[in-house]
Amino acid sequence: MSDHKIEAANLDVLKNRHSSKWRRFPEDVLPMHVAEMDFPIAKPIQQRIITMVSESDLGYLGPIPEVASSFSKFAKNRWNWTIDESQLKLAIDVGVAVVEFLRANNASNTKVIVNSPVYHGFWEWLGELNITPVDVPLNHDYSLDISGIEKEFASGVKFLLLCNPQNPVGKAFSKEDLTALANIAKKHNAIVISDEIHAPLTYKNETFTPYLTCGPDAEETGVCITSASKSWNLAGLKAAFLLTQSENMRAKVELMPQATHWRASIVGAFAMAEAYENGETWLESTLQTLDENRHHLKNELQRIFPNVKYQIPEAGYLAWLDVTSWNLGEQTVATLIKHAKVALVPGNDHGPEYTNHVRFNFGTSSELITEGLTRIARALSS
Repeated sequence: MSDHKIEAANLDVLKNRHSSKWRRFPEDVLPMHVAEMDFPIAKPIQQRIITMVSESDLGYLGPIPEVASSFSKFAKNRWNWTIDESQLKLAIDVGVAVVEFLRANNASNTKVIVNSPVYHGFWEWLGELNITPVDVPLNHDYSLDISGIEKEFASGVKFLLLCNPQNPVGKAFSKEDLTALANIAKKHNAIVISDEIHAPLTYKNETFTPYLTCGPDAEETGVCITSASKSWNLAGLKAAFLLTQSENMRAKVELMPQATHWRASIVGAFAMAEAYENGETWLESTLQTLDENRHHLKNELQRIFPNVKYQIPEAGYLAWLDVTSWNLGEQTVATLIKHAKVALVPGNDHGPEYTNHVRFNFGTSSELITEGLTRIARALSS
Protein backbone atom coordinates (compact mmCIF):
# COMPACT_ATOMS: atom_id res chain seq x y z
CA MET A 1 0.00 0.00 0.00
CA SER A 2 1.38 3.41 -0.94
CA ASP A 3 1.96 6.13 1.62
CA HIS A 4 -0.13 8.31 -0.70
CA LYS A 5 -3.35 6.47 0.19
CA ILE A 6 -3.87 5.36 3.76
CA GLU A 7 -6.64 2.86 4.45
CA ALA A 8 -7.42 0.61 7.38
CA ALA A 9 -7.08 -3.10 6.96
CA ASN A 10 -10.25 -5.19 6.97
CA LEU A 11 -11.55 -6.57 10.23
CA ASP A 12 -10.31 -10.13 9.67
CA VAL A 13 -6.76 -8.82 9.28
CA LEU A 14 -7.01 -6.44 12.22
CA LYS A 15 -8.12 -9.25 14.54
CA ASN A 16 -4.71 -10.88 14.03
CA ARG A 17 -2.89 -7.94 15.59
CA HIS A 18 -1.30 -8.47 19.00
CA SER A 19 -1.84 -5.09 20.68
CA SER A 20 -4.09 -4.48 23.66
CA LYS A 21 -6.72 -3.01 21.35
CA TRP A 22 -7.31 -6.42 19.80
CA ARG A 23 -6.72 -8.62 22.85
CA ARG A 24 -8.40 -6.82 25.73
CA PHE A 25 -11.92 -7.90 24.81
CA PRO A 26 -13.42 -11.07 23.32
CA GLU A 27 -13.03 -11.48 19.57
CA ASP A 28 -16.65 -10.57 18.83
CA VAL A 29 -16.26 -7.10 20.40
CA LEU A 30 -15.41 -4.26 18.01
CA PRO A 31 -12.71 -2.22 19.79
CA MET A 32 -13.09 1.53 19.31
CA HIS A 33 -11.61 2.57 22.64
CA VAL A 34 -7.81 2.79 22.93
CA ALA A 35 -6.02 5.57 20.99
CA GLU A 36 -4.49 3.40 18.30
CA MET A 37 -5.14 3.66 14.57
CA ASP A 38 -5.94 0.73 12.29
CA PHE A 39 -3.61 1.90 9.51
CA PRO A 40 -0.32 0.37 8.30
CA ILE A 41 2.72 2.25 9.55
CA ALA A 42 4.73 4.48 7.23
CA LYS A 43 7.05 2.69 4.83
CA PRO A 44 10.22 4.59 5.86
CA ILE A 45 9.59 3.54 9.46
CA GLN A 46 8.93 -0.05 8.41
CA GLN A 47 12.21 -0.10 6.51
CA ARG A 48 14.17 1.43 9.39
CA ILE A 49 12.93 -1.28 11.76
CA ILE A 50 13.57 -4.06 9.25
CA THR A 51 17.12 -2.81 8.67
CA MET A 52 17.91 -2.62 12.37
CA VAL A 53 16.63 -6.14 12.98
CA SER A 54 18.39 -7.59 9.94
CA GLU A 55 21.66 -6.00 11.07
CA SER A 56 21.19 -7.22 14.68
CA ASP A 57 21.31 -3.58 15.77
CA LEU A 58 19.27 -4.01 18.95
CA GLY A 59 21.58 -2.93 21.76
CA TYR A 60 21.14 -0.35 24.46
CA LEU A 61 20.10 3.16 23.47
CA GLY A 62 23.11 5.47 23.47
CA PRO A 63 23.45 8.99 22.10
CA ILE A 64 20.94 9.66 19.32
CA PRO A 65 21.24 13.22 17.96
CA GLU A 66 19.04 12.09 15.07
CA VAL A 67 15.90 12.65 17.17
CA ALA A 68 16.68 16.29 17.94
CA SER A 69 17.85 16.96 14.40
CA SER A 70 14.79 15.44 12.74
CA PHE A 71 12.29 16.98 15.16
CA SER A 72 13.97 20.35 14.73
CA LYS A 73 13.33 20.27 10.98
CA PHE A 74 9.80 18.93 11.45
CA ALA A 75 8.88 21.60 14.03
CA LYS A 76 10.32 24.39 11.91
CA ASN A 77 8.51 23.24 8.80
CA ARG A 78 5.19 22.52 10.47
CA TRP A 79 4.88 25.19 13.16
CA ASN A 80 7.71 27.65 12.43
CA TRP A 81 9.19 26.64 15.77
CA THR A 82 12.95 26.87 16.21
CA ILE A 83 13.89 24.49 19.01
CA ASP A 84 17.10 24.27 21.02
CA GLU A 85 18.30 20.80 20.05
CA SER A 86 20.63 20.66 23.05
CA GLN A 87 17.63 20.73 25.39
CA LEU A 88 15.96 17.54 24.14
CA LYS A 89 16.04 14.55 26.50
CA LEU A 90 14.76 11.07 25.66
CA ALA A 91 12.36 9.03 27.79
CA ILE A 92 10.53 5.72 27.49
CA ASP A 93 7.10 7.28 26.91
CA VAL A 94 5.12 10.41 27.70
CA GLY A 95 3.59 9.01 30.88
CA VAL A 96 6.93 7.96 32.35
CA ALA A 97 8.45 11.33 31.41
CA VAL A 98 5.65 13.20 33.20
CA VAL A 99 5.90 11.07 36.33
CA GLU A 100 9.70 11.25 36.51
CA PHE A 101 9.74 15.00 35.91
CA LEU A 102 7.22 15.57 38.69
CA ARG A 103 9.05 13.20 41.02
CA ALA A 104 12.40 14.88 40.39
CA ASN A 105 10.89 18.30 41.04
CA ASN A 106 9.35 17.42 44.40
CA ALA A 107 5.72 17.27 43.30
CA SER A 108 4.93 14.04 45.15
CA ASN A 109 2.13 14.43 47.70
CA THR A 110 1.26 17.90 46.41
CA LYS A 111 -1.37 19.16 43.94
CA VAL A 112 -1.35 19.46 40.13
CA ILE A 113 -3.92 21.23 37.96
CA VAL A 114 -5.67 19.32 35.15
CA ASN A 115 -8.42 20.47 32.80
CA SER A 116 -11.23 17.98 32.33
CA PRO A 117 -12.37 16.33 30.23
CA VAL A 118 -8.82 15.12 29.82
CA TYR A 119 -6.94 11.92 28.99
CA HIS A 120 -7.56 9.32 31.69
CA GLY A 121 -3.82 8.63 31.94
CA PHE A 122 -3.32 12.01 33.59
CA TRP A 123 -5.33 10.96 36.62
CA GLU A 124 -3.43 7.66 36.82
CA TRP A 125 0.03 9.24 36.45
CA LEU A 126 -0.64 11.70 39.25
CA GLY A 127 -1.89 8.86 41.41
CA GLU A 128 1.52 7.16 41.15
CA LEU A 129 3.00 10.03 43.16
CA ASN A 130 0.06 10.49 45.52
CA ILE A 131 -0.63 13.83 43.86
CA THR A 132 -4.08 15.37 44.25
CA PRO A 133 -5.51 16.48 40.88
CA VAL A 134 -7.05 19.95 41.00
CA ASP A 135 -9.59 20.06 38.21
CA VAL A 136 -10.18 23.34 36.40
CA PRO A 137 -12.58 22.13 33.67
CA LEU A 138 -12.46 23.48 30.14
CA ASN A 139 -14.98 26.16 29.22
CA HIS A 140 -18.09 25.19 27.26
CA ASP A 141 -16.25 25.87 23.98
CA TYR A 142 -13.36 23.69 25.24
CA SER A 143 -11.05 26.66 25.70
CA LEU A 144 -8.90 27.01 28.82
CA ASP A 145 -10.40 28.65 31.89
CA ILE A 146 -7.50 31.04 32.46
CA SER A 147 -9.05 32.81 35.44
CA GLY A 148 -9.86 29.47 37.09
CA ILE A 149 -6.28 28.29 36.57
CA GLU A 150 -4.86 31.52 37.99
CA LYS A 151 -7.01 31.12 41.08
CA GLU A 152 -5.40 27.74 41.74
CA PHE A 153 -1.89 29.05 41.02
CA ALA A 154 -2.57 31.87 43.47
CA SER A 155 -3.64 29.33 46.10
CA GLY A 156 -0.22 27.69 45.89
CA VAL A 157 -0.53 24.97 43.24
CA LYS A 158 2.79 24.92 41.35
CA PHE A 159 2.17 22.59 38.40
CA LEU A 160 -0.31 22.32 35.54
CA LEU A 161 -0.44 19.22 33.35
CA LEU A 162 -1.65 20.46 29.98
CA CYS A 163 -2.94 18.34 27.10
CA ASN A 164 -2.53 20.26 23.81
CA PRO A 165 -4.28 19.29 21.60
CA GLN A 166 -6.73 18.11 24.24
CA ASN A 167 -7.61 14.43 24.41
CA PRO A 168 -10.53 13.53 24.21
CA VAL A 169 -12.11 16.65 22.69
CA GLY A 170 -9.48 17.35 20.01
CA LYS A 171 -9.08 21.04 20.90
CA ALA A 172 -5.91 22.84 19.76
CA PHE A 173 -5.64 25.73 22.19
CA SER A 174 -5.21 29.25 20.83
CA LYS A 175 -1.95 31.15 21.05
CA GLU A 176 -3.81 33.84 22.97
CA ASP A 177 -4.89 31.40 25.68
CA LEU A 178 -1.50 29.70 25.86
CA THR A 179 0.28 33.04 26.15
CA ALA A 180 -2.10 34.06 28.93
CA LEU A 181 -1.39 30.75 30.64
CA ALA A 182 2.35 31.37 30.37
CA ASN A 183 1.95 34.84 31.86
CA ILE A 184 0.08 33.62 34.92
CA ALA A 185 2.44 30.66 35.35
CA LYS A 186 5.38 33.07 35.40
CA LYS A 187 3.56 35.44 37.76
CA HIS A 188 2.94 32.65 40.28
CA ASN A 189 6.23 30.77 39.75
CA ALA A 190 4.40 27.72 38.40
CA ILE A 191 5.36 25.10 35.81
CA VAL A 192 3.37 23.99 32.77
CA ILE A 193 4.00 20.42 31.58
CA SER A 194 2.64 20.39 28.03
CA ASP A 195 1.76 16.98 26.59
CA GLU A 196 1.75 17.67 22.83
CA ILE A 197 1.61 14.10 21.57
CA HIS A 198 -1.38 14.67 19.26
CA ALA A 199 0.01 17.87 17.71
CA PRO A 200 1.07 16.52 14.29
CA LEU A 201 -2.52 15.32 13.75
CA THR A 202 -3.94 18.85 13.64
CA TYR A 203 -6.16 19.25 10.59
CA LYS A 204 -5.75 21.73 7.77
CA ASN A 205 -7.37 25.10 8.45
CA GLU A 206 -6.78 24.56 12.17
CA THR A 207 -3.76 25.86 14.08
CA PHE A 208 -1.65 24.05 16.64
CA THR A 209 0.52 26.32 18.80
CA PRO A 210 3.39 24.75 20.76
CA TYR A 211 3.42 26.09 24.30
CA LEU A 212 7.11 26.94 24.10
CA THR A 213 6.52 29.33 21.18
CA CYS A 214 4.36 31.62 23.32
CA GLY A 215 7.07 34.00 24.43
CA PRO A 216 9.70 34.31 27.18
CA ASP A 217 7.23 33.46 29.96
CA ALA A 218 6.41 30.16 28.26
CA GLU A 219 10.09 29.36 27.83
CA GLU A 220 10.72 30.10 31.52
CA THR A 221 7.79 27.99 32.76
CA GLY A 222 7.29 25.19 30.25
CA VAL A 223 8.44 21.72 29.36
CA CYS A 224 7.05 19.98 26.27
CA ILE A 225 6.71 16.21 26.48
CA THR A 226 5.85 14.40 23.29
CA SER A 227 6.47 11.43 20.99
CA ALA A 228 5.81 10.18 17.48
CA SER A 229 3.81 7.32 18.95
CA LYS A 230 0.29 8.67 18.45
CA SER A 231 0.69 10.41 15.09
CA TRP A 232 2.57 7.54 13.45
CA ASN A 233 1.01 4.67 15.42
CA LEU A 234 4.19 3.54 17.20
CA ALA A 235 3.07 3.20 20.82
CA GLY A 236 4.57 -0.26 21.26
CA LEU A 237 8.08 0.94 20.38
CA LYS A 238 8.43 2.99 23.58
CA ALA A 239 10.25 6.25 22.91
CA ALA A 240 9.41 9.86 23.74
CA PHE A 241 11.22 13.03 24.72
CA LEU A 242 11.15 16.13 26.90
CA LEU A 243 12.04 19.51 25.41
CA THR A 244 12.77 22.81 27.13
CA GLN A 245 13.82 26.22 25.91
CA SER A 246 15.41 28.01 28.86
CA GLU A 247 18.23 27.32 31.28
CA ASN A 248 15.76 27.43 34.16
CA MET A 249 13.67 24.59 32.74
CA ARG A 250 16.69 22.68 31.41
CA ALA A 251 17.95 22.49 35.00
CA LYS A 252 14.63 21.04 36.16
CA VAL A 253 14.75 18.33 33.48
CA GLU A 254 18.36 17.55 34.40
CA LEU A 255 17.15 16.59 37.89
CA MET A 256 15.57 13.49 36.36
CA PRO A 257 17.49 10.20 36.62
CA GLN A 258 19.87 9.37 33.78
CA ALA A 259 18.06 6.04 33.47
CA THR A 260 15.15 7.94 31.91
CA HIS A 261 17.18 7.84 28.70
CA TRP A 262 18.63 4.34 29.03
CA ARG A 263 15.25 2.71 29.58
CA ALA A 264 13.93 3.88 26.22
CA SER A 265 13.99 1.60 23.18
CA ILE A 266 16.70 1.91 20.55
CA VAL A 267 14.23 0.76 17.88
CA GLY A 268 11.64 3.22 19.13
CA ALA A 269 14.07 6.13 19.18
CA PHE A 270 15.27 5.56 15.62
CA ALA A 271 11.72 4.94 14.42
CA MET A 272 10.75 8.28 16.00
CA ALA A 273 13.61 10.03 14.24
CA GLU A 274 12.54 8.41 10.96
CA ALA A 275 8.96 9.58 11.47
CA TYR A 276 9.98 13.21 11.84
CA GLU A 277 12.57 12.99 9.05
CA ASN A 278 10.70 11.04 6.38
CA GLY A 279 7.16 10.46 7.64
CA GLU A 280 5.32 13.59 6.48
CA THR A 281 3.96 12.06 3.27
CA TRP A 282 2.34 9.30 5.30
CA LEU A 283 1.16 11.80 7.89
CA GLU A 284 -0.53 14.03 5.33
CA SER A 285 -2.23 11.05 3.72
CA THR A 286 -3.39 9.81 7.11
CA LEU A 287 -4.78 13.23 7.97
CA GLN A 288 -6.76 13.16 4.74
CA THR A 289 -8.29 9.82 5.70
CA LEU A 290 -8.99 11.01 9.25
CA ASP A 291 -10.56 14.21 7.94
CA GLU A 292 -12.95 12.13 5.87
CA ASN A 293 -13.63 9.92 8.88
CA ARG A 294 -14.42 12.74 11.31
CA HIS A 295 -17.05 14.06 8.91
CA HIS A 296 -18.33 10.58 8.13
CA LEU A 297 -18.85 10.07 11.85
CA LYS A 298 -20.80 13.33 12.06
CA ASN A 299 -23.03 12.33 9.15
CA GLU A 300 -23.66 8.87 10.55
CA LEU A 301 -24.48 10.25 13.99
CA GLN A 302 -26.99 12.62 12.41
CA ARG A 303 -28.53 9.68 10.57
CA ILE A 304 -28.52 7.10 13.36
CA PHE A 305 -28.30 9.09 16.60
CA PRO A 306 -29.43 12.67 15.93
CA ASN A 307 -29.63 13.40 19.66
CA VAL A 308 -25.98 12.54 20.31
CA LYS A 309 -23.88 15.71 20.59
CA TYR A 310 -20.53 15.78 18.81
CA GLN A 311 -18.20 18.67 18.06
CA ILE A 312 -15.82 17.82 15.22
CA PRO A 313 -12.27 17.75 16.64
CA GLU A 314 -9.56 20.12 15.45
CA ALA A 315 -6.91 17.46 15.91
CA GLY A 316 -6.57 13.72 16.42
CA TYR A 317 -8.81 10.75 15.76
CA LEU A 318 -10.87 10.70 18.96
CA ALA A 319 -14.49 11.82 19.17
CA TRP A 320 -16.05 13.07 22.41
CA LEU A 321 -19.72 12.15 22.35
CA ASP A 322 -22.45 13.35 24.68
CA VAL A 323 -24.73 10.31 24.83
CA THR A 324 -27.14 11.53 27.51
CA SER A 325 -29.98 10.54 25.18
CA TRP A 326 -29.03 6.87 25.54
CA ASN A 327 -30.09 6.98 29.23
CA LEU A 328 -27.45 4.48 30.30
CA GLY A 329 -25.46 6.59 32.75
CA GLU A 330 -22.58 4.82 34.46
CA GLN A 331 -23.50 1.57 32.73
CA THR A 332 -23.02 2.96 29.21
CA VAL A 333 -19.79 1.24 28.26
CA ALA A 334 -20.49 -2.02 30.08
CA THR A 335 -23.90 -2.22 28.39
CA LEU A 336 -22.44 -1.60 24.95
CA ILE A 337 -19.75 -4.23 25.39
CA LYS A 338 -22.28 -6.81 26.55
CA HIS A 339 -25.15 -6.13 24.18
CA ALA A 340 -23.71 -4.21 21.20
CA LYS A 341 -20.28 -5.86 21.18
CA VAL A 342 -18.61 -2.45 20.86
CA ALA A 343 -15.95 -1.12 23.25
CA LEU A 344 -15.68 2.63 23.92
CA VAL A 345 -13.96 4.61 26.70
CA PRO A 346 -16.22 5.73 29.57
CA GLY A 347 -16.63 9.47 29.84
CA ASN A 348 -15.96 9.49 33.57
CA ASP A 349 -12.47 8.12 32.91
CA HIS A 350 -11.78 11.66 31.67
CA GLY A 351 -13.29 13.37 34.68
CA PRO A 352 -15.92 12.43 37.26
CA GLU A 353 -18.57 14.75 35.78
CA TYR A 354 -18.75 13.04 32.38
CA THR A 355 -20.79 9.93 33.07
CA ASN A 356 -23.01 10.60 30.05
CA HIS A 357 -20.12 10.85 27.60
CA VAL A 358 -17.99 8.34 25.72
CA ARG A 359 -14.79 8.53 23.69
CA PHE A 360 -15.02 6.97 20.23
CA ASN A 361 -11.93 6.19 18.11
CA PHE A 362 -12.49 6.91 14.41
CA GLY A 363 -8.93 6.08 13.34
CA THR A 364 -10.19 3.15 11.31
CA SER A 365 -12.28 2.57 8.17
CA SER A 366 -15.54 4.36 7.47
CA GLU A 367 -17.13 0.90 7.25
CA LEU A 368 -16.15 0.06 10.83
CA ILE A 369 -17.34 3.45 12.07
CA THR A 370 -20.75 2.70 10.59
CA GLU A 371 -20.62 -0.87 11.86
CA GLY A 372 -19.95 0.30 15.41
CA LEU A 373 -22.80 2.78 15.41
CA THR A 374 -25.15 0.27 13.79
CA ARG A 375 -24.39 -2.33 16.45
CA ILE A 376 -25.08 0.22 19.18
CA ALA A 377 -28.37 1.30 17.59
CA ARG A 378 -29.48 -2.32 17.26
CA ALA A 379 -28.66 -3.03 20.89
CA LEU A 380 -30.40 0.05 22.22
CA SER A 381 -33.55 -0.67 20.26
CA SER A 382 -33.87 -4.29 21.35
